[in-house]
Amino acid sequence: MNSDRRDFLKKVSLLSATAVTLPTLNAEAKASPRFNMSGYRAPKLDKVRVAIVGLGNRGSGAVDRYTYIEGAEIVALCDRHEDRALKQQNLVTGRGLSKPVIYSGDNGWQQMLKDVQIDLLYICTPWDWHTPMSIAGMKAGAHVACEVPIGLSVKDCWEVVKVSEQTKKHCMMLENCCYDFFEMLTLKMAREGVFGEIIHAEGAYIHDLLDLNFSKTYYDDFWRLKENIKYNGNLYPTHGIGPVAQCMNVNRGDVMTSLVAMQTDDFHMAEEAERLAKEDDVYAPFVGKKYRGNMNTTLIRTQKGKTIMIQHDVTSPRPYSRIHLLSGTKGFAEKYPKQGISLKSYKHGHSFLTDDMVEELREKYTPELVKFIGQEAKKVGGHGGMDFMMDWRLIDCLRNGLPLDQDVYDAAAWSAIVPLSVESVGKNSKLVSFPDFTKGAWKTNTPVDLTLNGGGNTKIRPKVDNKGKQLNV
Repeated sequence: MNSDRRDFLKKVSLLSATAVTLPTLNAEAKASPRFNMSGYRAPKLDKVRVAIVGLGNRGSGAVDRYTYIEGAEIVALCDRHEDRALKQQNLVTGRGLSKPVIYSGDNGWQQMLKDVQIDLLYICTPWDWHTPMSIAGMKAGAHVACEVPIGLSVKDCWEVVKVSEQTKKHCMMLENCCYDFFEMLTLKMAREGVFGEIIHAEGAYIHDLLDLNFSKTYYDDFWRLKENIKYNGNLYPTHGIGPVAQCMNVNRGDVMTSLVAMQTDDFHMAEEAERLAKEDDVYAPFVGKKYRGNMNTTLIRTQKGKTIMIQHDVTSPRPYSRIHLLSGTKGFAEKYPKQGISLKSYKHGHSFLTDDMVEELREKYTPELVKFIGQEAKKVGGHGGMDFMMDWRLIDCLRNGLPLDQDVYDAAAWSAIVPLSVESVGKNSKLVSFPDFTKGAWKTNTPVDLTLNGGGNTKIRPKVDNKGKQLNV
C-alpha cells in the first residue's frame, strides 16, 4: 500500500474516532430559537384578567395581594378543595370586587382554562403541577406566573421554554426574593459597577421546615415531604440563585456552564418519621424511606469564569438564611447573618462600612421601583413586602407592554439546578454540564431594566384589615 493511501486511511480513522467520542448535544440546545423572549414586549393589557390556581399557603396570600392592584381583576379561582375556593371567593367579594368564578377537584384547572378567558394564569400548586399547568396556560392564550420551581427535570424546563417561544406568552417564575429590599439595592449597585466585576456569589435557602414538612395541614397530603423522598439534591435553589444571577447578568451577558453538588446524609427526617409513627399511624408510610440529606452545597461555574455557591438545608436546627453574598473586584456585600457592605473606594476593603455610609449608598442606589412602591408594598405585606412588589411589577409590565424582570430562560435555568444537582449527587458529585436555555442569545440579551420607564401607572387600592397568615421570614 503506498504512503498516500496509508495517510488517507489514517485521517479517516482519526475522524471516525473523533465522531464517536464527541459528546451528544441536546437536540433542543442545537436548534435555533424560535423567538427570543428576553426583552420581549407583549401587547399592552389595560386590565389583566387573572386566574389563580392552588389556594393553599401561597395562593391565598396571592389572592389577598391582588385585591389591592387596580390593574388586575381576579376572574377565576381554582383549588382541589372546594371550601378553599369558596373562602377566597368570599374574600374577593368582601373587598367590594367582582365575584370570580370558582373551580375545584383534580381537573378543575383544566375546565377553568376552557371556560374562562384570562390574561394571566397564576400558579401556586405543588411542584409536580408547575410544568403541565404552565404549558397548558400558555397554549390557552395566557401569560403565566408560576411559583418555584418551573420544572423538576431538564426536559420539562426545555418544554416550557419551547412553548413560551412558540406562543409568545411570558412564563415568569415567581421568585419573590429578587424583590427583597437589600437584594434590589445590591442589584442596582452591581449594575452601576460599585462592586467592580463580580467574581463569586453565594445564595441559599436554609430554613428549618422539619415540623412543617411533617404537618398534617400545612402542605396538602404531605406533598412537600414526599418531594424530599423523591429527589436527593438541591430541591429549592431559586431563592438563592435568583438574586445573585441577576446581579451577575446570567442569561444577559454570561451563562451558567457546569455544576457540581455534594450532600450530607439525612440526620433528621427519617428519625422524625419514626418518632411520629409511634404516636400516629398516619406517619407509618414515611417510615423506612430514604430522605434527601440535610445540607446540599452546589457549585456553579459560568462561561466567563465566575463561580456561584448555592446551599439548601430545610431540616437542621439553625437560624434562617438566604446568604445573598456578592464578591467583586472592588467590593463585597452580604445579607446574612448580618447585612454588610465593604468597598475599596471607601477605604473599607477589609471591614464593613458604618451604618451611616451604608445609608448613603441606600439613598443613592435604591432602584426607582423600590422608591416608588416599596412603602406601599410593606403595608400590603407578603414576606415583608417583596411579594406585593413582585405582583405589582408584573401587572404594571403586562399593562404597559414592558419586558418582565424574570423571563422564561431565567425560570428554566434557575429551576434546572434541581435535576442537575440530583444527577451530580447521584454520581458521587460528578461535574455535569449546564444547558444554555437561551441557545446563545445570552451574548446579546440586555440586563433587566430597573427603572419605571414606560410604566408606573398601576394604582393601588387602600389597605384594609388582613387576617390572612403567610409564612413570615
